[in-house]
Amino acid sequence: MNKKNYELSVQLRHELHEHPELSNSEEWTKKHLIQFLKEHTNLEIVDRGRWFYAVYKAAPGKKNIAFRADFDAVPIDEYIDIPYGSNIHGISHKCGHDGHSASLAGFALEIDQYGAENNVYFLFQHAEETGDGAKEAAVFITENNIDEIYAYHNMSGVPYKAVAVKNGVSFCASKGMIIHMQGMPSHASMPEKGKNPAFAIANIISAVPEYTSPDKYKGMVLCTVIQAAVGERAFGTSASKGELLLTIRALYEEEMYMLQKKIEELSKEEAEKYGLKVSFEYVDVFPETYNHAESVDKIRKAAKNKGYELIEMKHAIRSSEDFGYYTKLTKGAIFLIGNGEDYPAVHINKYDFRDELIEIAADLFREILLH
Repeated sequence: MNKKNYELSVQLRHELHEHPELSNSEEWTKKHLIQFLKEHTNLEIVDRGRWFYAVYKAAPGKKNIAFRADFDAVPIDEYIDIPYGSNIHGISHKCGHDGHSASLAGFALEIDQYGAENNVYFLFQHAEETGDGAKEAAVFITENNIDEIYAYHNMSGVPYKAVAVKNGVSFCASKGMIIHMQGMPSHASMPEKGKNPAFAIANIISAVPEYTSPDKYKGMVLCTVIQAAVGERAFGTSASKGELLLTIRALYEEEMYMLQKKIEELSKEEAEKYGLKVSFEYVDVFPETYNHAESVDKIRKAAKNKGYELIEMKHAIRSSEDFGYYTKLTKGAIFLIGNGEDYPAVHINKYDFRDELIEIAADLFREILLH
């Protein structure tokens, strides 16, 4: 990577880090990224509201290859003392999306200056943390006839500067499930005259181990209890309202929906047993992220050609990544670049993106274009 391009990209990363914004609120971030590209490149920029992309046109009839970065932050306080620390209380870039976007912007500088054989699209996406971003921006794939799409995520626990890849599912599907239960209050001395959701919710929680037993599924399935809330701090009143918050997760998206159906059916049975009304709400919905073998092979070749250690992942990452919305529509893959085996994990307050990964990502992206 050109030294000046690297320095500009690092400076951009630090500026993004100082101004973190939560999912679906990234107004300053998007404007700043667009301004950076306008100032330093001649690329065409297409603003789609909460997300945008830049385009390098090689020639008619050439392939359309896309690269994507996310740019939202997370609701975690800045903990470490760094000169470019977050200016926003309670919000910081503790997942490294500032680095992902700086990497893609740096790569855009390189392609603008040195060219490419194919048409290259640089997709900057909002709201990865909630799963909203890629779901909204997936129209980009069909509108631009994208042939392939690539992305990377920085990852602690992976050797520093190593490249980790996996064919097939690389990140699990997940969603937040909220079970609302409504009964009827009564005096605490006469609970039999009311309809209390406590036992129904307790029974649902008790069923979780059985419903996620590994012998019932092809892949990993998890259900994590996030919060259980019943009634109020009123010792004279039997509870009448309750909520159970779960995160359901699976290696295979279809099995996540199987688990969801089982929990819904049990919830309805328990509601009927105790005379309750039940409803369901879903948030932070992520698909499985599937890597196409042909695309992963190009990443393997790129890593080997650039001399980086290549790691074949044995298992998918348990967390989720909305990049899977894109690879439902076209070929593509997401890979990992290592922060170091003992480096603080993302979403931990001691974490900060490692600037050196910017150059690695940009160089790998350029190398992928050659295959």
